[in-house]
Amino acid sequence: MSSGSETNSPNVNADKANAHLETDHLLPDIGHRAVSGGVVTIAAQATRFALNFGAAAILARLLSPRDFGLVGMVLGITGLVDVFKELGLSIATIQRTTITQRQVSNLFWLNVVFSGFLTIFSASLSPLVAMFYRDPRVSGIMLALSCTFLLTGSTVQHQALLSRQMRFSALALIDVASAAIGFAVACWLAWRGFSYWALVIQQLVTAAFNLIFTWFASGWRPGMPTRDSSVLPMIRFGAHLSLADFLGQFSANCDNIVIGRFYGAAPLGLYTRANILLMRPLQQVLMPMSSVLNPVLSRLQDDPKRYRHSFLRAYDTLAVIVFSFSAMCFVLARPLVLVILGSKWDAVVPLFAAASLVALSVPFTFLGPWAYESQGRGQDQLRNHTITGAIAIAGYFAGLPWGPLGVIVATAIIGVAIRLPIIYYIAGRQGPVSTGDLWAGYWAHLPCWGAVFVGTFFLYRGVGHLRPILQLLVCMPLGVGIGVALMLLLPRPRASVFYGFRIAQKQLLARRKAA
Repeated sequence: MSSGSETNSPNVNADKANAHLETDHLLPDIGHRAVSGGVVTIAAQATRFALNFGAAAILARLLSPRDFGLVGMVLGITGLVDVFKELGLSIATIQRTTITQRQVSNLFWLNVVFSGFLTIFSASLSPLVAMFYRDPRVSGIMLALSCTFLLTGSTVQHQALLSRQMRFSALALIDVASAAIGFAVACWLAWRGFSYWALVIQQLVTAAFNLIFTWFASGWRPGMPTRDSSVLPMIRFGAHLSLADFLGQFSANCDNIVIGRFYGAAPLGLYTRANILLMRPLQQVLMPMSSVLNPVLSRLQDDPKRYRHSFLRAYDTLAVIVFSFSAMCFVLARPLVLVILGSKWDAVVPLFAAASLVALSVPFTFLGPWAYESQGRGQDQLRNHTITGAIAIAGYFAGLPWGPLGVIVATAIIGVAIRLPIIYYIAGRQGPVSTGDLWAGYWAHLPCWGAVFVGTFFLYRGVGHLRPILQLLVCMPLGVGIGVALMLLLPRPRASVFYGFRIAQKQLLARRKAA
C-alpha cells in the first residue's frame, strides 16, 4: 500500500503543478472571464480608491508637506531600483502559451536572488542618496525601504500565475487587504507622532502582507532550481521588458528627483500630492485594465480579429473615463484639494489643475505596453521607453526654471505634442491594432473632455458661494450627467457608453441569479 502511494505521489504533484500552469480551459469562455474579471477588479480598485481617499485625507491633516517630500525623495530613487525585482519575468510567465513547473520555479529563484541583491545594493546607496539630497534623514528612509525589494520580489511568479489563470478576484482581494492594513498602520503611527516614518512603515507593512496573502491564495510552490528548463528565451524577453521598464520608471521618477534636489522637500511634497490626487484615481482604472487585458490579449494573440475587438473596446472605455475625469478635475481643482487635503494645502490647487491636463496623454501611453507585452514585442517596448523617456526628461528640465508648476505644464504639452504620436506609431506599426486605429479612438473621444467641462463649469459658477464639500456634491454628479448626455450626441462615445451600460446590466443579472 505504501509503495503504491509513493509511486503515485509524483503524478499527484505534477497534476497540482499543471493546475496552476495550463490555460486551455480558459479559452472557450475567455470573453466572459475578461468582463467578469474586469468588473471584479474595478470594484476592488474602487474600494482601494476609497481607502486611498480616506488615508490621504487623514495623513494630509496629520503630516506636513516636508514629511511627504522626504519620503518622495527616496521613492524617486527606489522606484528605479524596484523595476529590476521582476526582471520582466512576470509578463514572460503570463504571455507564454505553454509553460512548465521547472521553468516557473527557475524564474522564481531568479526573482528572489536578484531581489536580495537589490536590497543590499539599495541599502549601500543610502549614504550617497543622503548626500545628493543634502539631508541626512534620507539615509534611514532609504535603508528601511530597501527591505521591500526582497518582500515584493518573492511574490512575482505567484502573482503572475494568478493572473495567468485569470483569478482576478484573488488578486483584487490581496491588493485591497494589504493596502488597507498598510493604510491603517500609517494613520495610527502618524496620529502617534511618528511623522514621515508613518509613510515608510506603511510601505513595509503593505509589502509584507501582500507576500503572505499572495502565497496563501496562489497555492503554487516552487521546486528547486534545475538546468535545461529552456528559460533562456523567457529571460531574453524579460530583459527587454525590464530595461524598458527601468527607462520608463526613470523618466517617471526623474521629476521627483530633480525637484527634490533643486527645490527641497516642501515643494516636492506639494508636487507629489498634486500628482497623487490625479494619478491615484486613474491608477484604479489603469492597473485593473492592464492586469485583465494582458492575460486576455496574450491568449488571443493567434486570433487577430478577436484581439483587435477586445483591445479597442478597452481603449474606448478608457478614453471615456479619462477625458471625463480630466475635465472634472480641471474645473473642480480647488474644492477637491480643500476637501481631500485641507486648507493648509491650498498651494496644491494650481499644481493639481495643471496636472489634470497631463491626463490628456499619460494614461494613453499604457496602450503601447498592452500591445508590446501581449504580442511578445520586448524590443519595441524597449525602443518605445527609450525614446519617449528621453523626451519626458527633457521636458522636466525645460520646465524646471519655473518650479513644480513649470514641470507639470511642460509635461502636459510635450505629452500630447510629441510622446503620444511616437507611442502610437511604434505600437501600431505591427499587430492587429494599427496606428490609425489608435488615433481614431483618441480623436473620437476627445470631445468627451469638452462635454464634461461645459456641464461642470457652468454648474461650478452657480455654486461658487457654497462650501467646497457642497460644491463637489452638486457639481460632480450633475456635471457627469450633463457630460454623458452630450456624449450621446457623438457616435463612438455613445457606443462606448451603451456598451458599458450593457456590461453592467449583464453583471447585475448574473449576480442576482447567483444569489
